Amino acid sequence: MSTILSVDGLRKTFSSGFIPRRQEILKGISFSVAAGEIFGYLGPNGAGKTTTINCVLGLIFPDAGRIELCGRPHLDPRSKTKVGFLPENPYFYDYLTAREFLDFYGQLFGIGSDARRSRVAKLLTLVDMERAADLPLRKFSRGMLQRIGLAQALINEPSLVILDEPLGGLDPLGRKDVRDIILRLRGEGKTVLLSSHILQDIEMICDRVAILVGGRILSQGRLIDLISEKILFTEIVVSGVGEKDLAAHGEPLSAQSGRTLLKVYEDSRVPAVLDLVRDRNGKVHSLLPRTQTLEDLFVDMVRPQ
Repeated sequence: MSTILSVDGLRKTFSSGFIPRRQEILKGISFSVAAGEIFGYLGPNGAGKTTTINCVLGLIFPDAGRIELCGRPHLDPRSKTKVGFLPENPYFYDYLTAREFLDFYGQLFGIGSDARRSRVAKLLTLVDMERAADLPLRKFSRGMLQRIGLAQALINEPSLVILDEPLGGLDPLGRKDVRDIILRLRGEGKTVLLSSHILQDIEMICDRVAILVGGRILSQGRLIDLISEKILFTEIVVSGVGEKDLAAHGEPLSAQSGRTLLKVYEDSRVPAVLDLVRDRNGKVHSLLPRTQTLEDLFVDMVRPQ
């Protein structure tokens, strides 16, 4: 599988304050994104995610390191035509309608009028915004603006789509819609670099991830390789059994409707809990083995820092 983005030994330092103090934001990071995958770039606020993206796009210049886009230096104009970008806090001309907005960006890429008209219609359908096509952007909600921003990032039919926190500020339905669009892009053969700290969404859709903490990548790879499948504990929701009896087998927590959530940390004790519930004529409502999640891995890496 070919590599569409390669970052090697990237470093960036900024100076700030009345008496300028130099702070190294990126400390020699390296990663690559393969064609046709969704790559999750994770990190807490201030880790350097947006700085990395700005270096890749040529909006700022790194102090050291090498970046290649589509097999060319990242500052090569030919490589930039292959990239679509949605920033975390985009600014839109709010007096334009959605259709006019996309048409304007199509003109910036030099797309002919007939092709532009067809592409705008296709993108409005993709992001489910046909009904709002002739509505001024100033009347859009946050979720609607995010959708039209995503359409803007696709107007040039890019090979690589870079999305900086595209799920931030969206309600659950909006997040699902954006996730579905990202998955559809992968199905069309596009590559997506997704920067986010919403771990549940990343875990659902990404093929590989890199975790950035304090300007360094602490871990990267396929989720199946990074996350252990070992059972951490088993959650059992029961009723009809007292917490004191359950405490001999695990950690009981009160739940609603007279139920108790019991965390059992030793696999060998699970059958004993089931026997106890049966002997007391109780009821087992659910039993869920809990394996490591991306959130567990992320917290374990971030907390020591």
